[in-house]
Amino acid sequence: MIVLGVDPGSRVTGFGLVEKRGNRMACVHAGIIRPEKAACFQEKLHLLFRSLVAIIQEFQPSEMAIEDIFYAKNVKSALKLGHARGALLIAAAHCGVGIFEYTPLEIKKSVVGYGRGTKEQVQYMMKMILGIRGDLHLDATDALAAAVCHLNTASFRAAAHHAGGYAK
Repeated sequence: MIVLGVDPGSRVTGFGLVEKRGNRMACVHAGIIRPEKAACFQEKLHLLFRSLVAIIQEFQPSEMAIEDIFYAKNVKSALKLGHARGALLIAAAHCGVGIFEYTPLEIKKSVVGYGRGTKEQVQYMMKMILGIRGDLHLDATDALAAAVCHLNTASFRAAAHHAGGYAK
């Protein structure tokens, strides 16, 4: 199973694909989508949509884990982030990919063990968990963390269901 993780942003969007085979996870591909600064906002959103569609078509993930909107002090920034998320959600829906949303707190807790972990801690854990050598952009490792969080959550739900329990 391949899961696409996405860390949305209007300036930089991170993406990462994680494949799970048995109990092992591996990074298939990761990177960032960075629209040109000079592009108008609609062009940036269209680029996010087109880029994610291309990634989905190339790697064929079965599900997408995307970081949910968190509380923001700047309303204008929150609206732009919401628009970017919308373009990414529509791209996944357009391609028929299942969408799962996780808060930054849930993602960090899942991979770092602490919901208020730093981006650097998330990056370190992604390198350890996925055996990544070399450097990746912090937004790409945040996206990989979303995918790992989803895979861990899906495994937990499946195990609980199989054991006759209930996991929300």
